[in-house]
Amino acid sequence: MKVISPGFEILDDYFVSGRILEQIERCGRVCYKSEDKITAESAPPFIKGIIKRGHESVIEMAQVVMRARAGSAEPFNEFFELIPRFCQASRTGENEFIISGNPRSFRDLARKHPKVAIVGAAARLLSKHCPVVFEDLMENPELSDGSGIDITLLEAREVDALPPDLLARHRTLLLHITVNRAVTHELVRHRVASYLQESQRYCRYGEAKFGGEVVFIKPCFYDEDSPEYALWKEAMEETERIYLKLLESSSPQAARTVLPNSCKTEIMVNATLEEWYHILRLRASRAADPSMREIMLQILPEMIKRFPQVFEPLKGLLEE
Repeated sequence: MKVISPGFEILDDYFVSGRILEQIERCGRVCYKSEDKITAESAPPFIKGIIKRGHESVIEMAQVVMRARAGSAEPFNEFFELIPRFCQASRTGENEFIISGNPRSFRDLARKHPKVAIVGAAARLLSKHCPVVFEDLMENPELSDGSGIDITLLEAREVDALPPDLLARHRTLLLHITVNRAVTHELVRHRVASYLQESQRYCRYGEAKFGGEVVFIKPCFYDEDSPEYALWKEAMEETERIYLKLLESSSPQAARTVLPNSCKTEIMVNATLEEWYHILRLRASRAADPSMREIMLQILPEMIKRFPQVFEPLKGLLEE
């Protein structure tokens, strides 16, 4: 048995450098704790396999931001009638919009609405930028050629130079968070955001790669020298013993049924700054669950440091 404290890591270098495929792979491998299999060439085959198996939630873990122009409002009206899921759009001029979303959202659009001009233009642009994600869709003869649409992919520096309201709406930030399962049960209720989580169904914690033990998050409710902490620790030790015994004759997905909320888990969260603002406003307040507030108060100062124009109004939560 091992006890650790909660923590987080902001993984923004992928967005800044435009390494969409590497970001998607890094997130996907957290589910199976197979990060040791990442190499310089492993992302494309990993993503091809994900798409082939239909596990497309993994390709939500990135963001593309585009500027689209047209000669009239008609192409945009047609696009907005679709109410695309996980897409954001902001008018920046006459018949000019910034459109953003994760790769999966644009895959879904290209499959369901291939004849829509902006959908076709976006898919064709993205197929050049990250072909492994879109190459299968280019074979559809019904996919619009996007004629009449001038569409370009914005670089990270261009996105970061947007006014605060547009920045908050179109810029995403990816966090790798280590907490207990009670916290992630609450966290995944927030929408619109994308999540991938360490899978107890597939991870066999009795194996050597996991140290042959179960990892738990130290509860913020009890001092280590208190009777309550001693009871908690005793319960975790017994749970681990039973879980490891079950693994001798059961699959991880069966044995996991005895594991408690205190188990350590890792979750990848990809959300716009606007959504992060909402999450932090609620979950860093005194009214939040103490375990949730514990990690959010770690995250908030870093958010303020990186994007003060968005998160500065939440500074007071650090002083409560």
